[in-house]
Amino acid sequence: MDNAPTFSVTPAAAARIAVLKQKQGNDALYFRITVRGGGCSGFQYEFALDESPISATDIVIEKDGSRAVIDDISIGLVAGSQLDYVEDLASAGFEIKNPNATASCGCGNSFSVAL
Repeated sequence: MDNAPTFSVTPAAAARIAVLKQKQGNDALYFRITVRGGGCSGFQYEFALDESPISATDIVIEKDGSRAVIDDISIGLVAGSQLDYVEDLASAGFEIKNPNATASCGCGNSFSVAL
Protein backbone atom coordinates (compact mmCIF):
# COMPACT_ATOMS: atom_id res chain seq x y z
CA MET A 1 0.00 0.00 0.00
CA ASP A 2 1.37 3.33 -1.05
CA ASN A 3 0.69 6.46 0.92
CA ALA A 4 2.04 8.83 -1.74
CA PRO A 5 0.64 12.36 -1.41
CA THR A 6 -0.97 12.31 -4.86
CA PHE A 7 -4.50 12.69 -3.51
CA SER A 8 -5.80 14.46 -0.43
CA VAL A 9 -8.89 14.33 1.77
CA THR A 10 -10.31 17.44 3.43
CA PRO A 11 -11.24 17.44 7.12
CA ALA A 12 -14.92 17.76 6.09
CA ALA A 13 -14.71 14.62 3.93
CA ALA A 14 -12.89 12.69 6.67
CA ALA A 15 -15.55 13.72 9.21
CA ARG A 16 -18.38 12.61 6.90
CA ILE A 17 -16.69 9.25 6.26
CA ALA A 18 -16.46 8.79 10.04
CA VAL A 19 -20.20 9.55 10.40
CA LEU A 20 -21.06 7.02 7.69
CA LYS A 21 -18.88 4.35 9.34
CA GLN A 22 -20.55 5.03 12.67
CA LYS A 23 -24.04 4.79 11.15
CA GLN A 24 -23.09 1.41 9.64
CA GLY A 25 -21.62 0.29 12.98
CA ASN A 26 -18.50 -0.98 11.23
CA ASP A 27 -15.17 0.64 12.02
CA ALA A 28 -13.42 -1.51 9.38
CA LEU A 29 -15.15 0.35 6.53
CA TYR A 30 -13.18 2.65 4.28
CA PHE A 31 -14.21 5.01 1.47
CA ARG A 32 -13.43 3.47 -1.96
CA ILE A 33 -12.98 5.86 -4.90
CA THR A 34 -13.00 4.39 -8.40
CA VAL A 35 -12.94 6.05 -11.81
CA ARG A 36 -14.91 4.24 -14.51
CA GLY A 37 -15.43 4.92 -18.17
CA GLY A 38 -18.85 6.39 -18.86
CA GLY A 39 -20.93 9.30 -17.79
CA CYS A 40 -21.74 12.21 -20.05
CA SER A 41 -18.15 13.52 -20.10
CA GLY A 42 -16.15 10.30 -20.57
CA PHE A 43 -15.24 9.22 -17.03
CA GLN A 44 -17.24 9.07 -13.85
CA TYR A 45 -16.42 8.85 -10.15
CA GLU A 46 -17.81 5.98 -8.14
CA PHE A 47 -17.89 6.13 -4.33
CA ALA A 48 -18.59 3.23 -1.99
CA LEU A 49 -18.11 2.19 1.60
CA ASP A 50 -16.01 -0.97 1.43
CA GLU A 51 -14.52 -3.49 3.80
CA SER A 52 -12.99 -5.93 1.32
CA PRO A 53 -9.22 -6.49 1.58
CA ILE A 54 -7.12 -3.58 0.36
CA SER A 55 -4.84 -4.57 -2.53
CA ALA A 56 -1.08 -4.04 -2.38
CA THR A 57 -1.46 -1.75 -5.41
CA ASP A 58 -4.20 0.42 -3.85
CA ILE A 59 -3.35 3.94 -2.71
CA VAL A 60 -4.47 4.56 0.88
CA ILE A 61 -5.03 8.10 2.16
CA GLU A 62 -5.61 8.48 5.89
CA LYS A 63 -7.05 11.63 7.40
CA ASP A 64 -8.32 12.14 10.95
CA GLY A 65 -8.91 8.40 11.46
CA SER A 66 -10.74 7.89 8.15
CA ARG A 67 -9.35 6.10 5.11
CA ALA A 68 -9.95 6.72 1.43
CA VAL A 69 -8.68 4.06 -0.98
CA ILE A 70 -8.06 4.46 -4.72
CA ASP A 71 -7.00 1.70 -7.09
CA ASP A 72 -3.73 2.10 -8.98
CA ILE A 73 -5.47 2.65 -12.34
CA SER A 74 -7.89 5.31 -11.11
CA ILE A 75 -5.17 7.32 -9.37
CA GLY A 76 -3.73 8.27 -12.74
CA LEU A 77 -6.93 10.20 -13.51
CA VAL A 78 -7.24 11.87 -10.10
CA ALA A 79 -3.60 12.51 -9.18
CA GLY A 80 -3.31 15.88 -7.45
CA SER A 81 -7.03 15.92 -6.66
CA GLN A 82 -8.87 16.42 -3.40
CA LEU A 83 -11.91 14.66 -1.93
CA ASP A 84 -14.23 17.09 -0.19
CA TYR A 85 -17.66 16.92 1.43
CA VAL A 86 -19.80 19.94 0.62
CA GLU A 87 -23.16 20.97 2.09
CA ASP A 88 -25.24 23.88 0.89
CA LEU A 89 -28.92 24.78 0.83
CA ALA A 90 -29.62 22.72 -2.30
CA SER A 91 -27.53 19.58 -1.77
CA ALA A 92 -24.88 17.72 0.16
CA GLY A 93 -22.34 15.21 -1.02
CA PHE A 94 -18.80 14.18 -1.75
CA GLU A 95 -17.01 15.87 -4.61
CA ILE A 96 -13.59 15.56 -6.14
CA LYS A 97 -11.73 18.73 -7.04
CA ASN A 98 -9.74 17.41 -9.98
CA PRO A 99 -7.16 19.71 -11.60
CA ASN A 100 -6.78 17.16 -14.44
CA ALA A 101 -10.39 17.52 -15.59
CA THR A 102 -10.73 19.50 -18.80
CA ALA A 103 -14.54 19.32 -18.76
CA SER A 104 -17.25 18.12 -16.42
CA CYS A 105 -21.00 17.73 -16.47
CA GLY A 106 -23.53 19.57 -14.39
CA CYS A 107 -23.81 16.81 -11.79
CA GLY A 108 -20.07 17.03 -11.02
CA ASN A 109 -19.73 13.25 -11.08
CA SER A 110 -18.59 12.95 -14.70
CA PHE A 111 -15.45 14.45 -16.23
CA SER A 112 -13.03 14.27 -19.13
CA VAL A 113 -9.27 14.68 -19.34
CA ALA A 114 -6.92 15.54 -22.19
CA LEU A 115 -4.98 12.45 -23.14
